[in-house]
Amino acid sequence: MGNKLLLVTLFIASLFIMSFKRAEKKKKVLFFGDSITQMGVNKGGYIDILNNNIQQWGKAGQYEIIGAGIGGNKIYDLFLRMEKDVLAQHPDVVVIFVGVNDVWHKSSFGTGTDYDKFGIFYDAVVKKIQAQGAKVILVTPAAIGERHDYSNSQDGDLNIYSNWIRKYAAENALGLVDLRKIFHEYSLAHNPENNEKGILTTDRVHLNEKGNQLVADEMWKAIQ
Repeated sequence: MGNKLLLVTLFIASLFIMSFKRAEKKKKVLFFGDSITQMGVNKGGYIDILNNNIQQWGKAGQYEIIGAGIGGNKIYDLFLRMEKDVLAQHPDVVVIFVGVNDVWHKSSFGTGTDYDKFGIFYDAVVKKIQAQGAKVILVTPAAIGERHDYSNSQDGDLNIYSNWIRKYAAENALGLVDLRKIFHEYSLAHNPENNEKGILTTDRVHLNEKGNQLVADEMWKAIQ
């Protein structure tokens, strides 16, 4: 009887230890995108801010934040490098933050992504990540110019592509950080002169100090 009790006690103890170890496992969150994400890992970037906040809040043992951004990337670039830069990392959550270059490079270099192909590649990226068991959060492209009256030259396409991302997220029950909407509302409130840059961006696209803080705050809401 004593041996049986000892075995039961050891079994319960081992279950407790195993469950504690599972509870200790960090949630690995990977940000997958273009130069905005590439710059996000630099000092003062949105990913750097997230990492600093997580440490200050005593949550360093709960989260691992990774940036996987490459300048100039479009959705099909993400598709091509997904195996090495995302799946091989075995993330728990992947935040897809892309779209600016798909729109911007169409008019600037003729190398953007047509609307129909954008959706095909985007769906393929999401499905492959989900197949590995990771959760996916989508992000709408924030801005190519900060004028809030939709007079920026790429506003039309940005809105169309952002609408596709919103619809896709809703239809597939995915998380969404709607930076396109958030940036527009911020510009309405804080850009009375309707300037094209300098509110949340340095150059109409890339984030300044306030932009990085805003994006970090919105990303944190989504990944918790």
